[in-house]
Amino acid sequence: MNTTFIGLGVAGNFAGHLEQAGEAADFLHVKTVEAVQPKAIFPFYVPSDQLGDYQFLSTYPLSNEEIRFPNDADNLQIEPEIALICYIQYENQQVIALTPTHFAAYNDCSIRHPNALKICEKKNWGAKSKGISATRIALDQFTAGGALDDYRIACFHKRNGVLNEYGIDSPAVGYSYFHQKLLDWIVDRMNHQPDEGPMNNIAEMLKQAHYPAKAIISIGATRYTAFGEHHFLQIGDTSIVAVYNGKTYSHAQIAQMAAQEQFAKDISALIQKVI
Repeated sequence: MNTTFIGLGVAGNFAGHLEQAGEAADFLHVKTVEAVQPKAIFPFYVPSDQLGDYQFLSTYPLSNEEIRFPNDADNLQIEPEIALICYIQYENQQVIALTPTHFAAYNDCSIRHPNALKICEKKNWGAKSKGISATRIALDQFTAGGALDDYRIACFHKRNGVLNEYGIDSPAVGYSYFHQKLLDWIVDRMNHQPDEGPMNNIAEMLKQAHYPAKAIISIGATRYTAFGEHHFLQIGDTSIVAVYNGKTYSHAQIAQMAAQEQFAKDISALIQKVI
């Protein structure tokens, strides 16, 4: 994987997730125009040696096979998402457009740090702290009526051979912001998000990374099942996120593939062992 991209995530783009994750309080003072608007974007990877207090973000965190358990946390959760692989267009050192070319299953694995000052502090604790599927699916378009509209996000947890549903199987179109509305909002945040509260100044990080040409953007975690909300990852567990075409496959078929840890080639599946 080429590491000359910036990694960004969207916080609060699926109704109810922040409350379940115990993170809603972090955003009490973040002003939004619409009730359903996402709260912020956060960096999870910035290829730069000039990040100061955030130098930890320069460690490449993505893996498609493993999650390395952090030394100082026992409250690690899977966050099932779709990631968009995008080209970034600049003009006068400002982002003017994002062009998504592919999408993939993504695990925005997170430590539940109640005392973390910034979202990014919960997101990158070193190599293999996040996950993206090796199966990237080409986008025909990222507008209403595109193929991605038929896709769904499923998430499972396996421990000692026992499979449980971890995330609520959710349609991609269930995101609060999606399509061009989401891209426009992310572009605005890349240019104008202030360094305050849980947020980082992304424009400054783009500058520190010498304006990377690409971004991997995770666009928000789905809601948890009751099991997912109350069960945390342990060493030896397996995390599974599958982004699949809901017109081609039923949820029952996806659950069967998850149990076998074998997915059809047209599914973007991410199977990670916790080590």
